[in-house]
Amino acid sequence: MAKLLVIGGSGFFGKSILDGYRRGLLEPWGITSIAIMARHASQLQISVPALIGPNVELINGDITSCNSLVKADYVIHAAASTDARDYLSRPAEEKRNILLGTSHFCELASQYFQKSKIVYVSSGAVYGQQSATQEKLAENDRFESLESMALSKRDYAAAKRDAEALIKILGGSGVNVSIARCFAFVGPYLPRDQHFAVGNFIADILNGGPIRIKADHLVLRSYLHADDLVNWLMAIVANAKPNCPIYNVGSDEAVSIATLAQSLAKKYGLKVEACKLVDPRVDRYIPSIAKAAKELDLKVTIDLYASIEKTLKTLTKDENVKH
Repeated sequence: MAKLLVIGGSGFFGKSILDGYRRGLLEPWGITSIAIMARHASQLQISVPALIGPNVELINGDITSCNSLVKADYVIHAAASTDARDYLSRPAEEKRNILLGTSHFCELASQYFQKSKIVYVSSGAVYGQQSATQEKLAENDRFESLESMALSKRDYAAAKRDAEALIKILGGSGVNVSIARCFAFVGPYLPRDQHFAVGNFIADILNGGPIRIKADHLVLRSYLHADDLVNWLMAIVANAKPNCPIYNVGSDEAVSIATLAQSLAKKYGLKVEACKLVDPRVDRYIPSIAKAAKELDLKVTIDLYASIEKTLKTLTKDENVKH
């Protein structure tokens, strides 16, 4: 019997974890109860009531300022906005929230989680802009300058770099910690009205098309299904140690956004609306997952197109699924 605490659990990650728990995906780790802490955690009772069972505790709290935390065997720290619009409209505030939330968590962790295992949810953005010629980003790659990144990503990436440093210091004090550098995902709780291309494509399919491609340059991405994400996060948190192991989390199967849109349009009988490719830039964001495969035996079990089909089936079947 073990308890899982998810900090910042009201978004895509938290909902995906709750859904996985409901369907028994966390049984290999003996998870029998979950606590979700977020500023508006109680709203989950309204937005996704089917996910809130008798062993799910909702805690309204802000990790940047709370005075206490519930004790748990496993802790997933996933508190941060991932909406690119937030980092354009109020970059300093969002960067501050990430750093304050991490530093305050580290202060409390030494009191509440001495015997726990912790994973900090970071991002592949910490590497900086991936070179068009670099096939995959590996955990031991050096961090590049953030100047070449889009404005909406720079403050987020800088904050995640600093947050990782704080987590490593926490590990140095003897606490079992780990870092998950997360890339791109697909699942029923992924927002369908933000900057996530695959989420927007799914919305276009549900609305009967057309599928819209907004980029005017080549964009390469890879996607991991939410069920695999949950499994990977649990495997990484279970492997937490004071030396803070770091793993990329994602798929390494690259696909261009344009190719994905065209394939989906053909499959579902829809039209495509696309911008002309007038910008020579190549936006590549693909992880190497060799370390996770070798050390934790993790793998992608649901390929991209199966992931999208699975997501669409869930969304059309379950009216309770919202984002």
